[in-house]
Amino acid sequence: MKADEVDLPEQALSETFLASTGPGGQNVNKVATACQLRCDVYALGLPLHAYEKLKILAGSKLTQGGELVITARTHRSQEANREEARRRLRELIAEAYHRDARRRPTKPSRSAKAKRVDTKKGRGAVKAMRGRVSVD
Repeated sequence: MKADEVDLPEQALSETFLASTGPGGQNVNKVATACQLRCDVYALGLPLHAYEKLKILAGSKLTQGGELVITARTHRSQEANREEARRRLRELIAEAYHRDARRRPTKPSRSAKAKRVDTKKGRGAVKAMRGRVSVD
C-alpha cells in the first residue's frame, strides 16, 4: 500500500497548534505554527498484522491509550505543518501495512557439512603442531 492510498478518517484525528521553535523570526513568537496531530489507532480499523507493526514503527510516539502523536514544526505556517504531520502519519500507516517476506530456513548440504568438518580438522592439526618441541 502506498502512502497516498491511506484513508485517514477525520473522527480518528485531532489537531492542536503549539508555539514552534526554529526559523520564522518574530512570527514564531507570536503565532502557534507547530502542529501536533493525534490519531486514535483503534478507530483506524487496521488488521492485526498492521497494528502490531505500527506499534513497533511508532515506538514512543504511541501512547498507552492507543493514540499516535506526531508533531510537525519544520515549516513556518500552520497549514504546511498540518500537511507535513498528515503526510508522515500516512507514510507510517502505509509502512505498517507492508508485510516482510517470510524467512524459509535452509539446511546446509551434506557436502558442505563434510567440507566444514574437514576444514576444522585441518585447523586443529595446525594448532596441535604449535605445542612445545620435545627432544626425544
